[in-house]
Amino acid sequence: MTMSAKDNHQGLERMDWMLENMKGRNLWDEIFKLRDEQRDDLKKSVWLIKGKMLPEENNKQGLMSWYMHPLLKGPCINTLKIFVQRIPPGSRSGRIHHPGNQVIFIWEGQGYSVFDGQKHHWSANDVLMIPLRLKGTTVQHFNSSPDQQVKLICCEPNAFLSMWVDRGSGFEQLETSPDYQP
Repeated sequence: MTMSAKDNHQGLERMDWMLENMKGRNLWDEIFKLRDEQRDDLKKSVWLIKGKMLPEENNKQGLMSWYMHPLLKGPCINTLKIFVQRIPPGSRSGRIHHPGNQVIFIWEGQGYSVFDGQKHHWSANDVLMIPLRLKGTTVQHFNSSPDQQVKLICCEPNAFLSMWVDRGSGFEQLETSPDYQP
C-alpha cells in the first residue's frame, strides 16, 4: 500500500502501512545484521582523507568537496558532515533554508553571509556559526572579492540519518548558485 500526500500522521491507513512494512520481519535480528554490516564497513574504512584527491561536486548550492557525508560509507566515523565549499571571485552560494547547527571556518578569502536578511561580513580565519533554530534559518554566502576565491570549511553533526533531513524545521534549496552546471 502506498501513501498519498493527503494522508495524515494519525490515520489508520498509515498504521496499516507501517504494520504491512513490519510483516514477516524480525526487527531485532535486523539490528544485529546492521551491526555486522557496520563492523564490516569499519574494517575497510578510511582513517585519513586526502583532500587533494577529492572530486569537486557542482551542485545547486555551489562547488563542494565532501570529506564526510551521511551517505558515504568510507570514513571510519559518521557522526559529522564536513565539506569544503569554494566560491569563485564575485560569486555566491545557493540560498538555502537550513535548520542550523553548522560551523563554518573561513579558510580563504573574504565576503559576507546573509542569515534571515541580516548581513554578516567575514574574512580568512574567521568562524561563522549558523545557530540551531526551531524554524530554521535562510542562509546564503557571498564572495566580495573580484579576483580571489573563497573557501569555506563547513561542519555540522550528521543528524540526517538519526533525525531525518528536515530535522523538524525544513530543508529547502531556495536559490541555485550561479556556478551550478547541471
